[in-house]
Amino acid sequence: MFDFQRFLCLTFISISFSMVVVQKNNAQSLQEQYQIAIKKTTEKIELDGHLREGAWKEADVAKNFWMSFPIDNERAAEEDQTEVRMVYDDNYIYISAICYDDNNYVIQTLKRDDPSFWQGDAFSVVIDPVNERTNAFSFGVNPSNVQIESLISGQTGRRGGGSPRGINGAWDNKWFSAVSTHSDRWVVEMAIPLKTLRFEPNKTVWGINFNRGEPQTNSFHSWSPVPVQFLTVDLGYTGSLHWDAPPPNVKSNFSIIPYVLGSGFKDIENNEATELNFEVGVDAKIAVTSSLNLDITVNPDFSQVEVDAQVTNLTAFSVRFPERRLFFLENSDIFSEFGIPPMRPFFSRRIGLDNDGNPIPIAYGARLSGNVNKNLRIGAMNMQTKETDFALGQNYTSLALHQRVLGRSTIRGYFHNRQAMHDGEFQSDDYNRTAGAEFNYRSVDGKWLAFAGYGLSFKDGLNTDNYFYNTGAGYDGRNISIYTNLSAIGDNYYSDMGWIPLADHYDAVRDTSFHVGFKHWYTRFSYTFFPKKNPKVISHVIGFRNVFDISNGNDLIKNDFIANYNLNLKNTSSFSLEATNADFQLLFPFSFTDGKPLPRGKYHYKFIELGYQSDQRKILQMEASIQFGGFFNGDLTQYTLGGRFRTQPWGNFGVNFTLSNLDFPDEYGEEKLFLISPRIEINFSENIYWTTFLQYNTQRDNFNINSRFQWRFQPMSDLFIVYSDNYAVEFWGPKNRALVIKLNYWMNL
Repeated sequence: MFDFQRFLCLTFISISFSMVVVQKNNAQSLQEQYQIAIKKTTEKIELDGHLREGAWKEADVAKNFWMSFPIDNERAAEEDQTEVRMVYDDNYIYISAICYDDNNYVIQTLKRDDPSFWQGDAFSVVIDPVNERTNAFSFGVNPSNVQIESLISGQTGRRGGGSPRGINGAWDNKWFSAVSTHSDRWVVEMAIPLKTLRFEPNKTVWGINFNRGEPQTNSFHSWSPVPVQFLTVDLGYTGSLHWDAPPPNVKSNFSIIPYVLGSGFKDIENNEATELNFEVGVDAKIAVTSSLNLDITVNPDFSQVEVDAQVTNLTAFSVRFPERRLFFLENSDIFSEFGIPPMRPFFSRRIGLDNDGNPIPIAYGARLSGNVNKNLRIGAMNMQTKETDFALGQNYTSLALHQRVLGRSTIRGYFHNRQAMHDGEFQSDDYNRTAGAEFNYRSVDGKWLAFAGYGLSFKDGLNTDNYFYNTGAGYDGRNISIYTNLSAIGDNYYSDMGWIPLADHYDAVRDTSFHVGFKHWYTRFSYTFFPKKNPKVISHVIGFRNVFDISNGNDLIKNDFIANYNLNLKNTSSFSLEATNADFQLLFPFSFTDGKPLPRGKYHYKFIELGYQSDQRKILQMEASIQFGGFFNGDLTQYTLGGRFRTQPWGNFGVNFTLSNLDFPDEYGEEKLFLISPRIEINFSENIYWTTFLQYNTQRDNFNINSRFQWRFQPMSDLFIVYSDNYAVEFWGPKNRALVIKLNYWMNL
């Protein structure tokens, strides 16, 4: 019997391999044109931002940066030039940058690792020690010496394509910097410990690029040129760093981060006594080799991690929140990038957190990750949660392998296992295992991609219809961007360590959920115009998206067709327009109000959404949108408004507001859902921050206060004081409150 899905999967695989033949490799040419030498110095480098040492005068210079955005075919202006130099000693790589500019800087915040960093003046370096374009490190600083660092994978996406892919900004590590400012320039000095980088000892040519953000002209510059459709951190466009000798062997690379914590928790809703708690725990980072790292944690605590920003959920499925816990972040792409964004076999938030983000105590964990050699990356992890009065302990094991082939492409495989434990013994009938393999093709220039994968799950008594496959292809050119994928799971495919929300359907009548296998087909196309004669406009973007989901019983689940237009202006403001034609079938009754649940069946509706974002460089910023039209068998009007006032650089005061008016026929009810989220951020210095985040959410019947004080008294060593309070909204009254004081200290041994 002809199997169309398998045929299509094999067709995509054939296409992806054929693309290998036609692709031209320009990466080697870039690394030949853009070279910078790094020489060893015996002189002590004093980090003060003044470049007084003789080593800087003798160092090679990277200069004459290219524009990367909003255009990519000319050099940066003379008044915005950047000059970069590098030297090293036995312990550090030193980087200096002279960023020519007037002193009218934009500093969004003094808070380290803040997402708004790149909306202000900034300089960064991207370092690929293995030089295979699969993963790299990025370190950035602004004129107020605020630091940011990220892990970069080889799968970064198109500029302006939504949330950036392949950039892990939550990763933290220990490094040093200093900045001096002048009337016509600002000067950076960085010291990056060799211990921080994962490199091969005998490799003397690394990939490297330098990036500059210049908000006054809303432009980004790079030393080695990067096409306008890609982010400047894209690893397909690095230059080359040439060592005068093999990098020094790191004598000791062992970091230990102990913590002590005291807390008090009061359950007011259930009239329980205050629960006092004292805990100690430890994390450790051990370099097995210079490119392979072992992370160990004992009794970890993540109470200092910033609370999730709530959203109004108007879907029939769960919402995915990002991973923020430090232990899971380094080399996280090795585990997490299998599948496609709405269908992931691995999602680390399933470990040690329930579906509402509440912590499940973890006893210990260990994780080995990094490069075995220039082509092979591995990840191996084991975590154990504690048994409680309400739940069994769970043991989580993951293994992932990435073998580089054909430049930036990979053949990769994974195995994940969750097994329940009781009284120290594994429960033989309470487990879930998933395993699979993928081929992921990406051209060296990043424009072409194709992938195909197949996996299976194993659960007690479920050994048929347990498959998961995904395949797709795409192209990102300067003007045209096109992408399509086809994925499916069988009726008995379960991924207890993954994220596949569309598989679980809630029945509001029987108050239970049902697992459904389905096929998912997603297609998008966009065309970008870059007008040359309009000095105020960067680009016009027109396009469409189609999301098509169907159950394995051939019942339509969703068929959304979205047409969109975006106008992006040079002053960083933008306008958007989307029109959606939606077909949705409820497989089970579902309710968005207190009225009668909507019956199962097919629904057809249309709606329009308009959006605006103001100039992000201004002290006062705002975002606004309105959606209006049909919603299942009723109507929806949704207003969102966000504003932020910045008192540069010490304060940010913002609020986000969402009002959703749901109006169904009488028996199905109506609802007004409010979500109001004020946020106050005060930065007393670049090392002392106080953030208070309030969230009033009628959909979750909760008003939450989360206030967090952080003092970074030494690099990567912090004192946290966190206060949280929760109140019921509908019938006003306190639910619970907590106070946590935590101290952690990073020691290099």
